[in-house]
Amino acid sequence: MDIDVLADLEKSSIPTVMIGRELQTDSVSSVIVDNELGAHTALEHLHSLGHRKIAFIRGPKTLADSSPRSQGIRSFAKSAGLKLDPKLILDLPESRDPISSFEGGYKLTEELLERKRPFTALMAFDDMTAFGAIRALARAGLRVPEHCSVVGVDDVAVSSLYTPPLTTVRQPMEAMGSMAVSIVVEDINAVVEKRELSAVHRKMAPELAVRESTRSVL
Repeated sequence: MDIDVLADLEKSSIPTVMIGRELQTDSVSSVIVDNELGAHTALEHLHSLGHRKIAFIRGPKTLADSSPRSQGIRSFAKSAGLKLDPKLILDLPESRDPISSFEGGYKLTEELLERKRPFTALMAFDDMTAFGAIRALARAGLRVPEHCSVVGVDDVAVSSLYTPPLTTVRQPMEAMGSMAVSIVVEDINAVVEKRELSAVHRKMAPELAVRESTRSVL
């Protein structure tokens, strides 16, 4: 959101809820997905399947979702005693093009393969990155999930139709929308009843959609 628009909303008494972006403000409410929990859950899934040599393609450092997802990875690794190989961890480049993560996933997976560090699973920053990774693995003669399991985040529309159907962290968009509406309604009632408005910040738990891109280590 444009910073000037956000500032205007903060000055007004118009009930406002941001969806998908965490705000540190007392005047504009927000509803976000728990990105840290989502990444924790995805890595826990791979670990439960026996994967220990896991590659990671993380998000751009400046993107708000990147830090909590990385924290979720570190949190699970610490709790499970899982050693993360720094040579199997790469970051997507900065870009404003939402399609660029496919190309980034493809190129970074090629780089991971060139490093000759074996890995049995790859955790991608998002689904588009995962699609790029699967394409690069296929070009190298590696089948998913037989040779390498892959997991994404977002559960975009084509994830269940991809080949193979992608295991991914589903963001509860419908529940987030319902929560936002209920917050706005409550704020409108507060305005009508001349009660003081106070911002509400909610985190919604994601859900793991297990499909055919992940399997146990053979």
